[in-house]
Amino acid sequence: MISAEELAAIPVFALLEPAVRAELARAGADIHLEPGEFLAHEGEAPAFIAVLSGKLEVVKLIDGVERIIGTRTPGRLFGEVSVIYGTPQQAGVRASESTRVIRLEVRQYYSAAAACPEFAKAVGALASERIGGLQSLTAEARHRQATLVGSKWDPATLELRRFLARNLIVFDALEPDDAQLAKHWNGPLPVVDDCPALQLSDGINLKRPRPRTVAECLGLPTVPEHSAYDTLVIGAGPAGLAAAVYGASEGLKTLVVETEAPGGQAGTSSRIENYLGFPSGVSGDELASRALRQARRLGAEILVARKVLGIDPAANTVQLDDNEQVRARTIIIATGVSWRRLDVEGFDNLVGRGVYYGAARSEADTTLGQDIHLVGAGNSAGQAAMFFANYARSVTLLVRGASLEDAMSQYLVEQLRRKSNIHVMLRTEIKAVHGSTHLTGLDVVNRDSKAVTHLASGGLFVFIGANAETEWLPAAIKRNDRGYILTGTELMKAGGWSGTREPMMLETSAPGIFACGDVRLSPVKRVASAVGEGSMAIAFVHQYLAYQA
Repeated sequence: MISAEELAAIPVFALLEPAVRAELARAGADIHLEPGEFLAHEGEAPAFIAVLSGKLEVVKLIDGVERIIGTRTPGRLFGEVSVIYGTPQQAGVRASESTRVIRLEVRQYYSAAAACPEFAKAVGALASERIGGLQSLTAEARHRQATLVGSKWDPATLELRRFLARNLIVFDALEPDDAQLAKHWNGPLPVVDDCPALQLSDGINLKRPRPRTVAECLGLPTVPEHSAYDTLVIGAGPAGLAAAVYGASEGLKTLVVETEAPGGQAGTSSRIENYLGFPSGVSGDELASRALRQARRLGAEILVARKVLGIDPAANTVQLDDNEQVRARTIIIATGVSWRRLDVEGFDNLVGRGVYYGAARSEADTTLGQDIHLVGAGNSAGQAAMFFANYARSVTLLVRGASLEDAMSQYLVEQLRRKSNIHVMLRTEIKAVHGSTHLTGLDVVNRDSKAVTHLASGGLFVFIGANAETEWLPAAIKRNDRGYILTGTELMKAGGWSGTREPMMLETSAPGIFACGDVRLSPVKRVASAVGEGSMAIAFVHQYLAYQA
């Protein structure tokens, strides 16, 4: 138990009356930490902390890299910024050796501050000083991890841009003829035939690299640490990441395999306004990066730039690319869906050259000052329109239906109507796209009058629904005619279950293999429902393993 005398040895607490110190000593949490153990993580609720013995190190994620930005030794404080300014913790803090601290809740701090203005003044001054230190971090030069050179109209360059951005790699992207290229590139400049070219911060140069090569050079995990796992999750979208968090936290040896980058389709969403717990909304990549850090902290392995080619239910194995196999006692399929293709004259030739399926925040600079068009009327299209409207000169939504309200949330419809540079063309379809090296324009037709209009366009983004690409799965895993995986009740209705017990809610026709998120046949397609199903899948994994014991 902490004594009032121990608190009196800390300068700011020495300002308090003995009775107030005694109350804090009684009410405060006496916490003992082992080396490497976190006391608080960045973004957590505020708390007022004083070091009694040992040493803490303050860590903050800057440009995707964890940095130690300070230390706390006996007598020093942590959390004063979050307590004074009413914000979440601005950094994390962990023990670098065996450490003992007192942790006070916000109400306990303010009770002491009310009793002693000098105490409040001293802590406030320290908080102001700390704020200055945090501000100085933002003035530092960015820690650039890579420089990418390639034409913005080159699909291979687009693929690398998206891969780097979605894996939280800090990079500069330049055109081959950019006058500033020599300032960003060390050594002989890349020629057009070498592009896309990538130079890493350690001096490695890569010509036309594939994402897996880039991942390996950047130290991103691409190889499983073990040959067998309790559960293997295919896909790192919201459902897959939720399964990873719950699986790892509950002691299951968990591996996640992701073809591109964590986040799935949700990771490309510019803003998710209706996700519980984020009153101001949250971007898809921010939500994904938080979940990724959480899953890895809890012990899940997450591989990127690896593809699952097949599953053998009888042998409990998963076949990865490069002829690698991994055994798993259970498997969770969370591969999500892919954007449905648009059958329009000239379309395929311009994909990646001004025509895009979906959108990512990394495409924002390609729309600067342009008149761009979005096809679709769902929330994904509306969120992208709101985001791009801050960069493009104008954004026009091309909608087949007669009303946005038919498929879009009302809050988003209202936001679109308030944005002066967003326009909507209802009862409209694309007839053709134009351009040789890149998109220059498109023809649209009014579904009622049949009148055709030509529109100049600097970018076309397509959001017309999605399909489940599950043709790689074995016949033992039943799907409907659109590729969505049958589970639980739907599986029973289709007569696809032959086990002696009833299938669990998320269990497929192959016992011990589960499906969750958008790839599963279900009328609900939401980030929140995918997260819920990912966590539920782990509960069913435990049940299945108990049956097998």
